[in-house]
Amino acid sequence: MSEKVISDYNGYDYKADFWEGADREYEDQADRMAIRKLLPKRMDKFADIGGGYGRLAGEYLRRAHKIYIFDYSKTELQQAKEIYGDKIETKAGDIYKLPFRDDELDGLMMVRVTHHLKELPKAIEELYRVLKPGGVAVIEVANKRTLPKMARYVTGKSKVNPFDKKVANYKEISKDGFYNYHPKYVEEIFAKTGFKREKVLSVSNFRSKTLKKIFKTNNLVKMENTAQQVLAPVRFAPSIYYKLRKPEK
Repeated sequence: MSEKVISDYNGYDYKADFWEGADREYEDQADRMAIRKLLPKRMDKFADIGGGYGRLAGEYLRRAHKIYIFDYSKTELQQAKEIYGDKIETKAGDIYKLPFRDDELDGLMMVRVTHHLKELPKAIEELYRVLKPGGVAVIEVANKRTLPKMARYVTGKSKVNPFDKKVANYKEISKDGFYNYHPKYVEEIFAKTGFKREKVLSVSNFRSKTLKKIFKTNNLVKMENTAQQVLAPVRFAPSIYYKLRKPEK
């Protein structure tokens, strides 16, 4: 195992335990909605980085000729192969050393992965390396600058300052670390790496057990559709989605 790996999902049924066994239909629909808005409609080679069992594959299967699902967990990749068969190719490995050639992919996405990454800049450099000039990367980032986190900090219930750019490491969630990032910090990494930012979306804006009980999933999803773009400038949502492009040479 790489010393930099934060979460090892080998032997864990992420599909059944985390998604199907919990009330996360709203979050799933919010992710799908954002991906449909940001991914190119036509690609040759595409990779879902940290794609696990292929939860979001329905959003890109018809968009690319060749599809890879990359993950550290062989358990998750085996499930993906059982579900999608020859429609995909799986690759296992270390995200800091991706098993793709330089400039190989026309497009990629990385969703619900950054909170596991101790060395985010290095991971972003790898994504940039494997993407073709002109290629598009859709990256979701776990945001430390949310309204609930601001409220907890201001009222003294949390020592994590959501206003500074320091990486937040929530060890009470995971003993190995659970990372959240300030949008400005992440956007500086993108710029330093060479990515050009094309679009930003605010995603899972209504991620709350209370709101789910009051409004129900279908209504929250309708509200989410409008909120994703309207609230993007303030960067307050739990997930911030970025559409990035690697410049042409």
